[in-house]
Amino acid sequence: MKKKIIAFFKKNPGREFKSKDLAKKLSLNSDHEYSSLKAVLHDLFEEKYLSKNGKRYRLARSSENLNQTLRSNRVTGVLQIVNGSFGFVVLKNSKIGDVFIASRNLGNAFNGDTVEAVLFAGRKGKNIEGQIVKVIKRNREEIVGTLKKSKSFYFIEPDDPGIYRDIYIDKSDLAGAVEGDKVIAGNIEWDSSMQNPEGKIIEVIGKAGSLDAEVISIAREFNLIYKFPPKVLHEANEINTQLDAEEIKNRKDYRSKIVFTIDPEDAKDFDDALSIEELDNGNYSIGVHIADVGHYVQAGSNIDKQAKARGNSVYLVGKVIPMLPEKLSNNICSLVPGEDRLTYSVIFELTTRGRIINYQIVKTIINSKQRFNYDEVQKIITGEENKFKNEIVILNKLAQTLRKKRLKEGSIEFFTPEVKFELDTNGNPVRIFKKEIKESNMLVEEFMLLANKITAKHIGAPRKGPVKPFVYRVHDLPDAEKINEFAKFVKSLGYSFDPNASSKSNQFQLLIQSVKGTDEETLINELAIRSMAKAIYSVNNIGHYGLGFKYYTHFTSPIRRYSDLLVHRLLLKYIDSGNVPNYQLSELDETCDHISNCERAAVDAERLSVKLKQTEYLSSHIGEEFNAIISGLTHFGIFVKIVDILAEGLIRLRDLEGDFYVYDEKKYAFIGRATKKQFRLGDHLRVKLIRVDLEKTELDFIISE
Repeated sequence: MKKKIIAFFKKNPGREFKSKDLAKKLSLNSDHEYSSLKAVLHDLFEEKYLSKNGKRYRLARSSENLNQTLRSNRVTGVLQIVNGSFGFVVLKNSKIGDVFIASRNLGNAFNGDTVEAVLFAGRKGKNIEGQIVKVIKRNREEIVGTLKKSKSFYFIEPDDPGIYRDIYIDKSDLAGAVEGDKVIAGNIEWDSSMQNPEGKIIEVIGKAGSLDAEVISIAREFNLIYKFPPKVLHEANEINTQLDAEEIKNRKDYRSKIVFTIDPEDAKDFDDALSIEELDNGNYSIGVHIADVGHYVQAGSNIDKQAKARGNSVYLVGKVIPMLPEKLSNNICSLVPGEDRLTYSVIFELTTRGRIINYQIVKTIINSKQRFNYDEVQKIITGEENKFKNEIVILNKLAQTLRKKRLKEGSIEFFTPEVKFELDTNGNPVRIFKKEIKESNMLVEEFMLLANKITAKHIGAPRKGPVKPFVYRVHDLPDAEKINEFAKFVKSLGYSFDPNASSKSNQFQLLIQSVKGTDEETLINELAIRSMAKAIYSVNNIGHYGLGFKYYTHFTSPIRRYSDLLVHRLLLKYIDSGNVPNYQLSELDETCDHISNCERAAVDAERLSVKLKQTEYLSSHIGEEFNAIISGLTHFGIFVKIVDILAEGLIRLRDLEGDFYVYDEKKYAFIGRATKKQFRLGDHLRVKLIRVDLEKTELDFIISE
């Protein structure tokens, strides 16, 4: 019955039928057949294969789109290659899902290329399968890699595993490069998948493994701009660093107040400062003072265009690719102590219980009295004497109050562990250690979160007048399927998580508290974050699920994020009718997409930078043993993460001795056929490092006896 009904609706897409009409069309005469028909129609409606309009059924739009797509047999999308072997064509605004492309069907397409694929009949797996027949647009014109030499020819081994074929280089096109150099290849030609692509070396970056070569290589791989054009540097050098007396007169003067900065020890620029003042009524006036980058970077200027193109600063290990030229980021916009600096501030009156009485968003001028790092502030919080001890202790108490309130109202406090590197003079890692998150870090974070929340609500929920176009930082609700999968995994580790609870944020918070301090903490936090949507920039405010905020934006880091600079301009226009261009909603929407993409590229680049340095560090530790946790399972082996330095590597299936192990997806485990021994996701292991591949950033381990 179900097959009959599906076949009928496929032949009649777009048409609606009552159940009685459908029974006649299908020649169903008995009461029993009619009852079965109605039951199946209900099931297909529940499965979203059919939609319903009153008593009439029709093929659901998604099913109709699928059938139309399959009939047309061709689709266009962006290729994403996985593990350098197979891929998926991601279709925009499609209801049919991604199209699976086996390695033999990749043709001459690279990772990120816009391609045309022909679809195969039938669906064996979760995804429709296809074959690439045409490359419409290359994702990149240049490829970074290491020059190597065979007996009779040269070739480049690409850094990006998505460029899964070596690039042949003719001897006449070496451009002075020698074997082992990190180079950039251009003029790529690849007409037939039966042969390797060919190219010419257009730039020699340097010796593979050097810090500069590594940074440029990563920048090129992720299309990051790492050099400022001369016209941008010239424009920056022309900026007048002298403060205008008229400008100062029009600002709220905080130069005599207690203002200080708190940043990491190795910070080069300081774009936020805090001030605190006790009021006569017992409340506190707290100031969050942010570098007024918009005063120096005019909309439409060369600096502004370059900042927008970059989207954000990128923090690689040992090197920063800044959004703004150094004269701005490390000089006139940096809130260094003892210097007058122009700022844009959120000043709010706060009770001792963390209630906001009132606030103002206003242009200010400050003179920082002290530059603190997090460790110094932590020592003051725990008892060390300082002339600003009273102010810091009060700020910390208020921050703790704000944090408790935020968590109670639905904010999720994810823990994302990070590592820091100690490098020698040549940029080689000599020590890796986990970053510690202390009260001093949380002190700063709470006031930044509050300032971001206040500025977003000021525009998103105005006291009078319509809501104006704005840039929000939004975070969508988690995907139900991913949440259910996460809940199953958590249960397999012995923890509780109810995916059907009315408040999933509360479930997340309880779980994160229960795993705090355990070896599983890192893994569970990572998988919890993966089960969620990604936070992005948008003109459509849907709130921030992770923080539990109805209104949120980014206001506090305009030196390193273009979103914040844009928010400053919009606030100035709406609050003070400042001389700022009238941004159209469509323009802001386009910019939000762009800077969200820039952020993703920066995150990926930073992760690769960390992975490279972890691999480099471990290359001198082959044969050593480490405590690890199983962080992933795949058909070819077990991924493990070293507990101390968070480096991830693989135990290959062939190296699991003593039994024949089979992967059980439902149990998240490899299970021995004879011994029934299990290796489960989240299990602790003692592992030995047996191989390091620096070029592929791969680590191989075996289980220690």
